[in-house]
Amino acid sequence: MKKAILSIAILGMIFSGNVWAQTDTSGREKIYRATHTKVTELKHTKLKVNFDYGKEQMNGEEWLTASPYFYPTNELTLDAKGMLIHEVALDNNGKTSPLKYDYKDDVLKITLDKTYQRNQDYTVYIKYTSRPNEVKQEGSAAINDARGLYFINAQGKDPDKPTQIWTQGETESSSAWFPTIDKPNQKTTQEIYMTVPDKYVTLSNGVLKESKKESGGLRTDHWVMDKRHSPYLFFMGVGEYAIVKDKWKNVPVDYYIEKEYEPYAKQIYGNTPEMIDFFSKKLGYDYPWVKYAQISGRDYVSGAMENTTATLHGSAVLQKPGQLIDENKWEDVIAHELFHHWFGDLVTAESWSNLTVNESFANYSEYLWNEHKYGKDQADYHLMSDVNMYIHNPGDFNKDLVRFDYKSREDVFDLVTYQKGGGILHMLRNYLGDDAFFAGMNDYLKTNEYQNAEAHQLRLSFEKVSGKDLNWFFNQWYYGSGNPKINYTYTFEPVKKQVAVTVNQSQELPFQFPLAIDVYDNGKPKRYNVWVNATAKNTFNFDTSKNPDLVNINADGVLLAEITDTKTPEQYLTQFTNSKEFKSRYNALNGIKDQVGKNASATKLLSAALKDPFFRVRMKALELMDLSNGDQAKALAADVEKLANNDPKTLVQASAIAALAKTKDKKYLPIFEKGLNAVSNSVRGNSLGAISMIDPSRISALADKIDLENASEDLLTQMLPIVVKNKVTSQMANIAPIAAFYPFVKFQDPELGKSAEEGFNWIMTSDNLKATESITKILGEAKSQIEENPQAKMMIHQMLKDGLSKKMDLLKQNPQKAASINPQIDALNKAIESYK
Repeated sequence: MKKAILSIAILGMIFSGNVWAQTDTSGREKIYRATHTKVTELKHTKLKVNFDYGKEQMNGEEWLTASPYFYPTNELTLDAKGMLIHEVALDNNGKTSPLKYDYKDDVLKITLDKTYQRNQDYTVYIKYTSRPNEVKQEGSAAINDARGLYFINAQGKDPDKPTQIWTQGETESSSAWFPTIDKPNQKTTQEIYMTVPDKYVTLSNGVLKESKKESGGLRTDHWVMDKRHSPYLFFMGVGEYAIVKDKWKNVPVDYYIEKEYEPYAKQIYGNTPEMIDFFSKKLGYDYPWVKYAQISGRDYVSGAMENTTATLHGSAVLQKPGQLIDENKWEDVIAHELFHHWFGDLVTAESWSNLTVNESFANYSEYLWNEHKYGKDQADYHLMSDVNMYIHNPGDFNKDLVRFDYKSREDVFDLVTYQKGGGILHMLRNYLGDDAFFAGMNDYLKTNEYQNAEAHQLRLSFEKVSGKDLNWFFNQWYYGSGNPKINYTYTFEPVKKQVAVTVNQSQELPFQFPLAIDVYDNGKPKRYNVWVNATAKNTFNFDTSKNPDLVNINADGVLLAEITDTKTPEQYLTQFTNSKEFKSRYNALNGIKDQVGKNASATKLLSAALKDPFFRVRMKALELMDLSNGDQAKALAADVEKLANNDPKTLVQASAIAALAKTKDKKYLPIFEKGLNAVSNSVRGNSLGAISMIDPSRISALADKIDLENASEDLLTQMLPIVVKNKVTSQMANIAPIAAFYPFVKFQDPELGKSAEEGFNWIMTSDNLKATESITKILGEAKSQIEENPQAKMMIHQMLKDGLSKKMDLLKQNPQKAASINPQIDALNKAIESYK
């Protein structure tokens, strides 16, 4: 599962301790969440289903083969949420005999015909109706709805949306569409007969064994999965998709894609075979399943989901050339869900408490793929961005990675399990070395294949391979919380010609860890790898010819920590110029942000950063500079102009155009004019923004040309003031991701926040259903991330009430438009109710 989360910027605005305090959960009663007791072991699940599009229900028949797990029993207890149960019987080679059952509170208890012994199989037949709209369980921050089975535009009333059916099983929602033991420590083979209108294609786990025409324009597809996997990984997808074929060795690799995006399928998904090959070799374990398919679903309730052999992506995966030339923003997700087919699907967390053995690995696979495909700088940038999400959300500091006291099982799908967990694996890799790290992963997979496992088994595999005791590592990083908070000082002793570096930890419980320290002597760094003990203060002595130019701790960027630096611009320049590691260079660049325009060394650092081989560093430099400053313009403008014209990365070109725009100099108009015709969305968007500063009269005519539907956050931030000021109605719905959070944006960026507020009010005073629903949808998705903060929740609630008042006034002024305005009022009322 790749969860959909608010951007780091929005999260920071909502949860910043400078704005308001965190909700105190320290007094909450601790509830031990035991691993589910296995009374019964599932063996095989056979389903026959068809769909009632009018009622948004599914008619199902199930043949469930199982046996007692260890102790004899005459009962079978199944999860079955929101269903109608019509018949329950024992099936004996096709002959059925009724069984007594009790169905209440979403639990189906069946009395078997006798007491069965361990490994004595039986098959139960169940005829039922799945009613997903009757399911009562709620979603979470990770998965914002939990109905299990979703009918999208089932009656075809929305001309702008395809009709689709898809399922979402994680965490325990598969039992909304078939009775099962809906726990991750169950595994079963499966087969599904899906009867659908013949115009639709289907996708499920495993392989399509048979496709048979039926009367009435229907077709039945028979999908078979002959390897065991957990019920939450079961999947059905139905809709009008093109199927673009690819392969890895003899394994089919298929891309189910909306037909509008068929020409771009290989640009979006085309690295998948290389990913499969890379991961197979890296893990020493070939891709273990019979096929790999990927599909997208409209209105998906999270980011993406690793259903075995049939990954489901949210519709944000659908991109066009203007986006893809800048960056395939979904490529990390594609890698993440694929990697789950080893860590999550092949070996599955035995409990949600141990979700780290699924999600932390999938998160770290994004690092591995970036490192392989695009280089270590790109991987390190990705990891830094991920870890910063965790660091900047103080509410996660006291959460263990493996936790047995969660309030809701879906609470563990958070920044600790994903982003922090990936950073922890990076530290473990660096401590063990690559050979031992990947050999340990291989041992874990082979030891537990097609079974369940927990973090202790992970530790045992790494210890088995490396011969090292790793309890110290797992106790503090897996079964503990927090991270080092470090400041440091150093003093030079001229007689001994030594520098004493003192590393201080300020958090309550000190950590122990390896640490890389660079001591700069005559401008050149010398690397020392030391061991920091679990004490508040550690001092290390290093030989040096004179007082060091600077000392740089965590010089390799591996340690997951908060480090306070107090370096001068001159020291940051030295660090940037002489560091090979990305994070040291990036931190140096970020360190001079308050000195830009005030210090010559800061300007020299920006100049050096413009020539950095890694494009993200060039972009950061462009972001920090202000070419309206004459000294900066004199030193930097010529290089910036070159980047705007010729940089191989369109994102850098766009950033350079934005930097040049601050000059408001008409001599750059030819660059901006040229940019309006670029393929790149970011280049076109920033060129439009630049022209708006010089010739605002042209904006209304040009703003329609920018594709903002799936724009990056940077491009949206750039374009929102332009769209709002010039009332570009065609882009109204696309500004919702920022306008919906304007109260928080105002805290961090008052100018942008003012435009975002104007945008929200513009939407609320306009008859635009799509824009209004964009606001309510994104706030619905964010609710679980916001609701633990009462003040933030109250602000959203009040904002929505103000919006509703404006929409009601609009209706009074335009009663003839009631048919279009009333659905907007209904959407706002529903959102208000959810935020009470």
